[in-house]
Amino acid sequence: MLGWIIPPPKPRVTKSSEEFRAEREAMVRRLEGEGFLRSPRLKEAMLKVPRELFIPEPYADYAYEEVPLPLPGDGCNQTISCPHSYPLFYEALELSPGDRFLEIGAGSGYGAALAREVVGEQGLVVTVEINPNTYRFARSNLEKLGYRDVITILGDGSLGYPPLAPYNKICVTATCPTIPPPLIDQLALSGKLIAPVGSPHSVQALILLSKLPSGEVKKAKVDEVLYVPLKGKYGWRLGSI
Repeated sequence: MLGWIIPPPKPRVTKSSEEFRAEREAMVRRLEGEGFLRSPRLKEAMLKVPRELFIPEPYADYAYEEVPLPLPGDGCNQTISCPHSYPLFYEALELSPGDRFLEIGAGSGYGAALAREVVGEQGLVVTVEINPNTYRFARSNLEKLGYRDVITILGDGSLGYPPLAPYNKICVTATCPTIPPPLIDQLALSGKLIAPVGSPHSVQALILLSKLPSGEVKKAKVDEVLYVPLKGKYGWRLGSI
């Protein structure tokens, strides 16, 4: 069977905040050692943001294990990605202070929180989620943890978010049939976009798209990944997956 084995839910959280902190520090050391995590600013963000508080309580004890975990979403397979996925995407994007960052697929809100820490006060983070339950969960998490300046949008992420375009960094957290044209249109010159591309039933190619100052687009494969399908106008159609 293709995919990750998700651990069983627990009736309550059993770990203390000190135990979670120790696990968070161990996660960062592991990701550094494996070569996923390189930039000091992203390292600081991953040390600061409490991943366990972005996960539904029955799965919070597993927050720092290298597995995706279920999120609210009407049985639509929404998950918070494995810990290594965030530096895998953000290091490839070269996410930096001052960036205007668009995330497609808010999930738990954890990725947007990390991005907010990295881009800083001069940057912008917009996250778009198509599933109402997942959107409410992400927005609630971000607000509770003080990330009220993250702009959370309920809508079709495959269309991007034109009112605040252009963005110089775009991250798509679900696999696409092809990279949605509206996202390429909303990418600034010299900007970068990263997205999984391929069938939800097989290993997908993680593609880094760069828009040159001339407007020419170049693509490169970063890695192979497994992601749930992108929904929306430029996503996977019901019945085709």
